[in-house]
Amino acid sequence: MPGRHHILRRRRAKVVATLGPASASAEMIEILHKGGADVFRLNFSHGDHAGHAQNLAWIRALEKKTGHPIGVLADVQGPKLRVGRFSNGHVILQKGQSFRLDLSPIPGDTSRVQLPHPEIIAAATPGMNLLIDDGKLKLRVDHVREDHLETTVTVAGRLSDRKGVNVPDVMLPIPALTKKDREDLAFALEAGVDFVGLSFVQRPEDVIEARELVAGRAWILTKLEKPQALVNLDEIIALSDAVMVARGDLGVELPPEEVPLAQRRIVRKAREMGKPVIVATQMMESMISSPTPTRAEASDVAGALFEGADAVMLSAETAAGQYPLEAVDMMDRILTRTERDEEWRRVIDDRPLAPETSSSGAIAAAARQVADSSGAKVICAFSHGGSTALRIARQRPTAPILGLTPIVETARRLTLVWGVHPVVIAPHETMTAAVSGALETARREGFATWGDEIVVTAGVPFNTPGTTNALRVATVSRAPQPSAGDEN
Repeated sequence: MPGRHHILRRRRAKVVATLGPASASAEMIEILHKGGADVFRLNFSHGDHAGHAQNLAWIRALEKKTGHPIGVLADVQGPKLRVGRFSNGHVILQKGQSFRLDLSPIPGDTSRVQLPHPEIIAAATPGMNLLIDDGKLKLRVDHVREDHLETTVTVAGRLSDRKGVNVPDVMLPIPALTKKDREDLAFALEAGVDFVGLSFVQRPEDVIEARELVAGRAWILTKLEKPQALVNLDEIIALSDAVMVARGDLGVELPPEEVPLAQRRIVRKAREMGKPVIVATQMMESMISSPTPTRAEASDVAGALFEGADAVMLSAETAAGQYPLEAVDMMDRILTRTERDEEWRRVIDDRPLAPETSSSGAIAAAARQVADSSGAKVICAFSHGGSTALRIARQRPTAPILGLTPIVETARRLTLVWGVHPVVIAPHETMTAAVSGALETARREGFATWGDEIVVTAGVPFNTPGTTNALRVATVSRAPQPSAGDEN
């Protein structure tokens, strides 16, 4: 994938941008990518397969034009729990009134409405809470009957057709993948996406089920948005290829004061396990209708970097907002400025991680130490499936990382990984050839120039996954100049 239009980010953290009506065109996708979007998100909660296929075609055409790998995330909807419909479209519920949730499809009124989810009724217990419409209304369960729940309204308000229901107090016996999700997943994998986002994961078994369906065709990105997932956090992260702090539903089901702590815990654990982690939802929500973010939003983005996140995500800001380009540009500017700050570097360095207990982990840790000590301009990591680049990124080196791979799918997946600039290169058979290729790539991609040192990690024998066992330091030398008598 030879470069045609040079794209070199001056930051380590990555930007994920969601596509939607405001950004679904070849021209806007190119503008957003050049402006800072490293990964594009296709939200399967909206749109249809034809629209997602068109967006993906535009992304791959841009990738071919620029010669720069671009990651694509297919975010499946997951099990959406909703109330039924009302005879007048909506009702006003008063605090303290009784309200019934039942299985009857008859349109509701001020006394009742359908809850077409018998699994909620089966799992309910007196005293538990149901949150409606992103927590704008709250119902307390008083009595559990065979086919309905008798509740009391504790937070009042307007309730309209098909509003969502959150059940924070129990683990529901429902799969993370619905029939629609399986159809969307099959389509996305056939189309060639790089990441699959799993919504509303509650238990490790949800990730295992998805991994069997995906069968290695994409990285599994688990969205952590249920309190129940936090109970099994270590195991869920271990089973995932990447994770997302999905603060939308997580912020509905957890008390607001708990969300920042959950975010820090998730980011810390993901980094310890060497799994890329995205912080998402409402990062710069005011930019849906404003050309600039609030100061609190700018601090939120920077704060995610101080915590150690690999990436931050824009949702409605780029999907449906009035200022998609400005949102990406502002995200890029905040990340770039934060990473130039000495305090950010000090915070990152004050949280070192012990190397993984393997030869590959030791090589990754050594690569950072050697690069820091020698002042090397870049660490060039040859990687078949991406694990070497992931291990080095886990160490958060000062030097950027060139993720060199002969496999385009691996390069696309590395677009999500902190500090990694992925490049597709021809396979090498010897360490000498690999070092030579790394030197040329580092110079061509703008990471090093004549006289600069680079660090190279690779595995011998070559083209064998999981064999990183060699480290070299090399110097970019000036190419021999032709003599006066040489032909051009």
